[in-house]
Amino acid sequence: MSSQKKELKSLLHESIENIDDESFLQTVKHILDHKYQPEKNIDLSSYQEKRIDQAKKSIDQGDYLTNEQADQMVGKWLNE
Repeated sequence: MSSQKKELKSLLHESIENIDDESFLQTVKHILDHKYQPEKNIDLSSYQEKRIDQAKKSIDQGDYLTNEQADQMVGKWLNE
């Protein structure tokens, strides 16, 4: 991939992150949906499948953090 293409993608990512207009974001999504179709079959290693199963079990058992809790934890780490 060319450096110009990488720079453009980076600028687009940053722009999207800073747009709060939901209607505009829906329009962008609609445009992208016509160009990009995610891969339906993703090949995972046995290790990845095992980790996903473990994560699902943890969630089912209530062993997880909310986004707010995770943000607080990361904020604490960054201030140490």
